[in-house]
Amino acid sequence: MRTILITGPGGSGRTTVAAATAQRAAGEGVRTLLLSADRTDTLGAALGSATGPVPEEAAANLTTWRPDAVDRFRQDLTAFQSRAATVLDLLGAARLDAEEVTPLPGAEELSFLRALRDAALSERYDLLVVDLPPLQQALALLGLPEELRRYLRRLLPPERQAARALRPVLGRLAGVPMPSDWLYETAARWDVELAAVEAVLSDRNTAVRLVAEPGPAGADAVRTAGLGLALRGLRTEILIANRTLPETDPDSLLVGLLAQQRKALADWQEQPYDVRPVPHLGHDPRGADDLAALAVPPVNPAPAPVEWRVTDRRSDDGVLVWHIPLPGAIRDELDLIRRGDELVITVGPFRRIVPLPSALRRCTVAGAGLREGELRVRFAPDPDLWPATGR
Repeated sequence: MRTILITGPGGSGRTTVAAATAQRAAGEGVRTLLLSADRTDTLGAALGSATGPVPEEAAANLTTWRPDAVDRFRQDLTAFQSRAATVLDLLGAARLDAEEVTPLPGAEELSFLRALRDAALSERYDLLVVDLPPLQQALALLGLPEELRRYLRRLLPPERQAARALRPVLGRLAGVPMPSDWLYETAARWDVELAAVEAVLSDRNTAVRLVAEPGPAGADAVRTAGLGLALRGLRTEILIANRTLPETDPDSLLVGLLAQQRKALADWQEQPYDVRPVPHLGHDPRGADDLAALAVPPVNPAPAPVEWRVTDRRSDDGVLVWHIPLPGAIRDELDLIRRGDELVITVGPFRRIVPLPSALRRCTVAGAGLREGELRVRFAPDPDLWPATGR
């Protein structure tokens, strides 16, 4: 199954492009699910038919789904209260009724990620087109599973579950009660669910389509998005230059705008993206005919995956090299910190903490360089940790 994540700056037309992409694939006989994160039904306005909290068939081979985060959160909280009933009773806590529950900050994002996971793991579809939130929210959303898993592993390490028999003794020695089994079981269940979402996002068949209007603001947004997505290991498959103006006989009032679009398009052609212009229809697209007129690019059935490869240059330079693609990165905005078995990478406004590949954990950092849009981190084997036969 292929997964296409579509995002862009607010007002760029990303939802319309997502609808047109899904409609084109469905028209070619591909069983397609179009998943939307919008609270309001902007997707239904583009398609010409309403979308809702349950998957519904919008056309042949095309199903739409706009999950209800409030309802999902209520279900999750009710289930949590049932599992933690003993602890809540000991604390004298009053349980919440489903009718009085409103989502907490972050609940919508988690509910949507779970819906994405469920849809991707379903065998009913060949293609999942995801209409993500606007760019900044989408970048935060895509990083959420990995970051939450890291927090869980630090706060409730799985290996501590093996010490259940010692917990009463440790509790008496420490003078405070130790976490009970249900807490670790809950953390383990969350870890499994988040891992499933991570697996979908990191799958070789998952790619991103960026949507932006060619112009100064769009150019800035594309550069920022490229860095954020690359740092997450996500491949930008296509950059859709939306609402491009025709070159012939431009209205005098549009000459300046057309010049801006030309400049942005020329700059984007120098970037490592497949740039596809989508024309301005002169009105907001509504319905199947307008979506077809946009002529969005088809879905590539054989995507090229992103690889953070490690090359062995011990025989030539005595080092292993970790290659991390970061197109558009600037040396002055790049920072690296080795922290135990993790590498903290900061590029522009983004930061990611990634675990080192197993071979590199037995090495020391010997330097790094940025060349041709790729960060190359050199690691020298630590003689105290590296087997003598491995040289």
